[in-house]
Amino acid sequence: MSHVVRIAAVGDLHCTKTAHGQFQPIFAQVAKRADVLLLCGDLTDFGLPDEAHVLAKELAAVSVPVIAVLGNHDHESDKAAEVTQVLDEAGIAVLDGGVSEVAGVAFVGVKGFGGGFGRRMLEPWGESTLKAFVQESVDEAMKLEKALSRVRGMPRVVLMHYAPIRDTVESEHAEILPFLGSSRLEEPLNRFRVSMVFHGHAHRGAPEGQTSTGVPVYNVAMPLLRRTFRDDPPFRVVELTVEERAQPGEAGPHDTAAETTHAA
Repeated sequence: MSHVVRIAAVGDLHCTKTAHGQFQPIFAQVAKRADVLLLCGDLTDFGLPDEAHVLAKELAAVSVPVIAVLGNHDHESDKAAEVTQVLDEAGIAVLDGGVSEVAGVAFVGVKGFGGGFGRRMLEPWGESTLKAFVQESVDEAMKLEKALSRVRGMPRVVLMHYAPIRDTVESEHAEILPFLGSSRLEEPLNRFRVSMVFHGHAHRGAPEGQTSTGVPVYNVAMPLLRRTFRDDPPFRVVELTVEERAQPGEAGPHDTAAETTHAA
């Protein structure tokens, strides 16, 4: 037996205090096309609770579970805890190293951080400020690893804000690539055989790529989706087929395939 979970994802909404009614028509389409909505950071423009209140009202049009992570803009005003509280009270699961289960799928969320990719990745040497920057990247990767390790017997889908691979940020200016993501986030994805990954942050990046072991990675920054899929609503929908294990001694469902679709 198997069932299909339709996953809608978008990031970089940058909701402002004056965005009343701007997102409702978009969110109203989600329930018709998906079983869960993932929000991949930069939910607000300046990280203000007032902006989060507006977004919460806009999300009232969504009748499926909503899972989110924060992005760098959500930390801009040092009110990330208040933004999280507003969204939590609206029924949105905001993850920071946590896991939320929907329809037999474990959704794991972290913000992530920068640091660069591959052999050009920043290393912790030199000034203390640079070491602190790298340590933040290491800490986010460790947070992701710990969350993934807690999941047993079901497929893992990861949402984050920063990119775990270079492929989905390649079209950005080379000078800013180290600030768009880090390869440190990729290793846990490969080791725990994640089914797919969604991120935002790179407005001018590429819509999809894959890790070195073939894990699909989707860049769902709203500006990128608007530009790339002009005839579609600005969210990405991916279908995940979850197979139920037939043997009683085996642990729960696992995924067998993922098929990308675009909402029409």
